[in-house]
This record gives sequence, structure tokens and C-alpha cells, in this order.
Amino acid sequence: MNYINGELIEPRAKSFLENINPAEGKPYSLVPDSDAEDIQLATEAAQRAFDGWSAMPVEKRSATLQKIADLIDRDLDQLALAESTDQGKPVKLAKAVDIPRASANMRFFATGAIHFASEAHITGHEAINYTTHTPVGVVGCISPWNLPLYLFTWKIAPALAAGCTVVAKPSELTPMTAFLFSKLCIEAGLPKGVLNIVHGVGPKAGQAIVEHPDIVAISFTGGTVTGKKIATTAAPMFKKLSLELGGKNPNIVFADCDFEQALHTSIQSSFSNQGEICLCGSRIFVERTIYDRFVKEFVSRTAKLTVGDPHDEQTKIGALVSEAHMHKVLSYVELARQEGGKVLTGGRQVKIDGRCTNGYFVEPTVITGLGHMCRTNQEEIFGPVVTIMPFDTEDEVINYANSTGYGLSATIWTENLKRAHRVAAQLKSGIIWVNCWLFRDLRTPFGGMKQSGVGREGGWEALRFFTEAKNVCIKI
Repeated sequence: MNYINGELIEPRAKSFLENINPAEGKPYSLVPDSDAEDIQLATEAAQRAFDGWSAMPVEKRSATLQKIADLIDRDLDQLALAESTDQGKPVKLAKAVDIPRASANMRFFATGAIHFASEAHITGHEAINYTTHTPVGVVGCISPWNLPLYLFTWKIAPALAAGCTVVAKPSELTPMTAFLFSKLCIEAGLPKGVLNIVHGVGPKAGQAIVEHPDIVAISFTGGTVTGKKIATTAAPMFKKLSLELGGKNPNIVFADCDFEQALHTSIQSSFSNQGEICLCGSRIFVERTIYDRFVKEFVSRTAKLTVGDPHDEQTKIGALVSEAHMHKVLSYVELARQEGGKVLTGGRQVKIDGRCTNGYFVEPTVITGLGHMCRTNQEEIFGPVVTIMPFDTEDEVINYANSTGYGLSATIWTENLKRAHRVAAQLKSGIIWVNCWLFRDLRTPFGGMKQSGVGREGGWEALRFFTEAKNVCIKI
């Protein structure tokens, strides 16, 4: 059901899509196949709600958003199971990371809006200039399938906290947590029309959001190709754009690293969420003096990762999100072989006994022997597939790391503080982790360089994106 004007309603065309459980390979629910007419209803509701929501004292807006966060915490188990069923990830992972971070998103922006500071400048004895930030209006938020509730709240929380009203579209592949979220909004007393959730596919519902003349800003997370299409439509309409796109992230391991920490975390950054995270370190570069040792240990531990039923507490690798995506990932393993790569472990579809017999499972895969400019090392695979290459010098590995069209994140492993700063300064990535991965502080901006995105999300940057700055100059 769509969530429009505070109510759960069917799409106007009464058209639905099958929602597939990827672990079982069969449908378990229906999702609205919405179109421009549904987007129009949602936009009209958002327009009607805007004046009241934007004028509401920020403390009252904050209290409503924090109540939603409370309800997310209360329903942790239900939401984690829904996310696992939709996306294929282990329930244990959803409970430990995705759902808690969704709640944290709501809380951070709810409180951040209260403490948002404006600027004032005194021009000698002549004038005072001060800057105010006002909500831009009705905004469109389009979120991806890989971290469904986590990234959905990452977008709508700052928009709502800033005083905007929202027309949001979650991925049609993973709609269930957004549907459950809409129920929480009703329970929390979110005013009608402030948030509208319209389900459907990108070319219909998503494109209608981007094209709508009364939706003045677009926040999108997804693939780079789709991001280009959105920019092509939205830029001539002078809409504000925030695009968080793909990644092909380098994971650089120097010989002076804490070897055990680097190895353990590199396994996580390679295969968490089946490698279906835009921040995964899919290209691992290891200093030659420890290359053989690292590869041996990395392959040994990768081969021991349990691929299985996402409901099983022992499962480390769940199902890929769809059959089509599974075949795409497997096609890149074959491409790597054609390009001269050696598959040291994995690379095959996995058949699971029991309820998951027809699920979309792929072994975690490690490939060596490839050059840094081959397609396997240049194109985003978005699955449990990593390549490992040796390097000799800093300049060499910096060239390798920066060689792709992407620039989302990078990881550096070294105990040399000067080296960490020196290498980080030369990497063309929007976020760089040193001796860690996926650590986040919501006060910091987030986003990519090059084809990994436009604009910054997170912290004050996200609140500013959903506002318009106005300068007031008063002559003394």
C-alpha cells in the first residue's frame, strides 16, 4: 500500500508487482506499481501540508521524529526480519546494523535541527549581515535496495527535520520496511501529507518524482547510470540535486599495518551484506612484502564464511537481492577469468537445502592476477567479489586507487601517521577510513567524487541541502 496524505491506499491504477523473497526465489507479497497519477496525489498532499509543517516549532517537529525513532527501536525484530526477507541479508546483520542505524538517523536529525546555527557578520560600524535557512518546499527522496530502511531514513530524516515535506520512493525490490515505517508514522502522529511513500519502479514512479515541477529538490542514492538520467531531467529544471552513486573502492594494506586487524576488517569490508554496499572495498591492494601472507590468510578465512539461510544465526553471507543481479555478479567472475584472473576461492552459485533451495546465493569470491585497468577492476560489481593486487610504492598504489571513474570511499591500513595523512591527501575519494571501515559520525558530510556523486549528505550538510539560505543586511 502507498502512504499518501496520512493514509494507506492502493495505487490508482490498481496495478501491483510481485515482491520476491531472494532467499527462496519466490514471491511473498505484492507491491504497488505506481505511476505519475499517484505521484501527483502525493505531491498535492505534500503541498497542502508544507505550510503547517514548516511553520511548526522545530522542537515539536523534533519530538515527532524522535517518537518515530522510539517505535523503530520497539519494532527492531519485526523490521529486521522484513529487511532480511526483502533483501536477502542475514537477520542478525539487520538487527545489529541496519535497523539501529535507521533509528539513529531519525534521532540525529531530529535533535540536530534544534541546534542548527545561523551565521552573522558585522561589517565594521556600518551593517550587520545574518543568514537564515528556510525549508525549500516539497522534496523527492529516492532510496536504494541494498540498505532499505537505513538509507530511506538517511534521506527523509534531514528533509523532515528541516521543515520540508516529502514524496519518497523506496526500491521496488525491497519495499517492506518502508511500508512498515509508514505505519509507524501514523502511530507517531506525523501530520497528514508531511511524508508520502509511493512504491513503484524507477522509470514510472521515480521518473514522475524527478519530472514533477512542484518537487523542488531530489535526493537520490543508487547507480551511476540512473544518477546521470536524473541529472539530465532535473538540471534544466534548476532543481537542487544530491546524488550518492556507485563505488569501486580501494582497500590499501601497507606492510606496517596491524596485520590481524587489517585482515579481519578487510573480510568484513569485502563481503558484508553480500558485498552489496556501495562502500565495500572491492579492490584490495597489498604491499608486496606481505602480499603472499595476506592472500593466503584472506582466502582461507573467506572460504570458511558460511553461505546460507538468512534466518540462521551462523550465516555470514545471505542471498543476493534478485536472480538478475545474481547472474550479473556471476558474469563478472567469468569476465575476470577471460581477462586472465585466477579465482582462488568461490565464484559459483550455491544451492541451499530446505526452504532456500531456489534462492540466489553466490560464494564469496577472491580473484588475483588481474591488471588494475581491466573491466573487473574498473566496473562496479556490487556483490561478494574482490580482487587482490600487490604494489611496491606509495605512488604506484595511489595511481591504482585513483584509476577508476569512481571516488566514493577508500581504506588505508598503516601504523605510520605521516603516511596515513600523506596517502589520504592524494586519494580521490569522498570518505577515507584509516585503520577502520564503515565507522561513521553523523556530524560529518558524506558523498563521493567523480562519478560517485554530486553533493554531500550527513550532518549539517544534509540539513542545509533541504533549506535555502537567505542573507539579511541591516544598515546600522
